[in-house]
Amino acid sequence: KMRRASSVLLSQSIRSGNAPILAANMGVLGTENAFTILARAAVLANEGKDIINLGIGQPDFPTPDHIVEAGVKALRDGHHGYTPANGIKPLREAVAADILKYRNATVDPDNIVIVPGGKVTLFNCIMMFGEPGAEIMYPNPGFPIYESVIKYSGATAVPIPMLEENGFSFDVEALLANITPKTRLIIINSPANPTGGIVSKESMDRLAEGLMEHPHVSIMSDEIYCRLQYTGLDISPSMLAYEHLRDRLIILDGWSKTYAMTGWRLGYGVWPSSLAPKATQLNINSTSCTNASAQWAALAATSGPQQDVTDMNTSFLRRRDLIVNELNTIPGFSCSAPKGAFYAFANIKETGKTSREIESLLLEELGVATVAGTSFGHLGEGYLRFSYAASDDNIKGAMDRIRTRAHAGW
Repeated sequence: KMRRASSVLLSQSIRSGNAPILAANMGVLGTENAFTILARAAVLANEGKDIINLGIGQPDFPTPDHIVEAGVKALRDGHHGYTPANGIKPLREAVAADILKYRNATVDPDNIVIVPGGKVTLFNCIMMFGEPGAEIMYPNPGFPIYESVIKYSGATAVPIPMLEENGFSFDVEALLANITPKTRLIIINSPANPTGGIVSKESMDRLAEGLMEHPHVSIMSDEIYCRLQYTGLDISPSMLAYEHLRDRLIILDGWSKTYAMTGWRLGYGVWPSSLAPKATQLNINSTSCTNASAQWAALAATSGPQQDVTDMNTSFLRRRDLIVNELNTIPGFSCSAPKGAFYAFANIKETGKTSREIESLLLEELGVATVAGTSFGHLGEGYLRFSYAASDDNIKGAMDRIRTRAHAGW
């Protein structure tokens, strides 16, 4: 009877010219508003408006030359076909060596799965664990695709508050207290988008200890900004440091932020031995494999000289200090110094306006693209994200425009 009724509804929909009947979970799929802002900024620029873009989270540097040349060489050498679904072996071996060098952790290359962008690891992981009746905990404010895909999977999205009074980290005891028998997965992101906050070693140690009492809970640690931590600050450890969690730990990382390779679409996951074949199976069912020449470029990035990374990080640190100092001179704004990534998460509560109102005012009136804190979850209200992956001149120019407007009154 149900099939007959469904068939009747479909026939009626076709006859009446209604839109296609989609799965219900498409209705809860969210988006990443930074791309919406980017598109609107492009429209305004085409109309002749002078736009300074501090919205999109990508380095303003070109991909280093030796990486580009490796990608070109791969094409000339005939790397035009499919690769193994989990990635070429030389790249997986290089990633394992890189993890040992920078995170002092040994991983088996067979546990590494190369994917076309960090989001693929995120999507595959959440879809493995998420279903109706399950709970997945995620940072809020946090990368918006966490909450979007959790809801898409049918699971209940349980926010982990990342509050300014906690240094945009979490209260470990509160997090542990919120774990239930339905909790399947906890997502950690340090350094974090959008706040630039980090989870301290003390907090990470306590979390790892507390999770021993919850063996049914897996962890996805998003470490895409792990190389973007600032010297002399409280460095956040990789969760790979906790051996007792390895059989239920997934690491998300990639090349986009560290090597200025956002458009190359390259990421990887480090999976437990029991899950790596399943992650590979999801690849086979979706992307098949990652672009062949891009993987050889990633090999050059990982195994080659790292001076470009050092130089970029030096620039980000200088720009961080510049934008934080500037934001703290603007009436209605305040901003604590981020400890990682390349985002400043400014408190704009004293303006008396909502995050979305300030975002719109800055873009439409002043030509400064930013992202409202609420684009990263409801706990982002009262904040605005600035990407300082932009030139010093653009940062100063944007701050001058905002300061002038602030002095005129919000």
